[in-house]
Amino acid sequence: MSIFTNPASGAKEDAIKYINALLNLLEGQDPLNVLQTMPAFVAEVVHGLSDAQLRRPEAPGKWSLVQVVQHLADSELVWAYRLRMILAQDRPEITGYDQDLWADRLNYQAADVNEALAQFKLLRQANLRLLSSLDDAELARVGIHRERGEESLAHQLQLYAGHDLAHRRQLSRIRAGLES
Repeated sequence: MSIFTNPASGAKEDAIKYINALLNLLEGQDPLNVLQTMPAFVAEVVHGLSDAQLRRPEAPGKWSLVQVVQHLADSELVWAYRLRMILAQDRPEITGYDQDLWADRLNYQAADVNEALAQFKLLRQANLRLLSSLDDAELARVGIHRERGEESLAHQLQLYAGHDLAHRRQLSRIRAGLES
């Protein structure tokens, strides 16, 4: 398993490795800035590609560009829900999800990249609007993640920024492979 594979229902040690890998990618960058710049980056990566290129997996068993974009849209939906649950409730349980199962059962490979990108942009914009309005006390609110334990919104914000950076690398790698 790659350290960037979301370990839903995996061992606690795998979750810790995943968290540390995402946080290490951040390297002191402002998480809000990372989140703000991601939609334009994704749009640039997929711009001008043919349908066949968008659907070509990086390697057998790996995702294609369209699958990554749909994953980003769905991840943003999950983050929107988690963010609002933590703000509205006291110490809510935060359920994990298996991203590969979602990709398979929700047929990410058949997604329309423009629709997936539009969903991602709209959800990200709404989340950024909310995140930008939060004070320190709100960012300190916590949820109880089923696999990772107690996490503050500030910590989750860093994780989501690291998640973006991991997918930037993935998208860049896939795009470069199409050009070689």
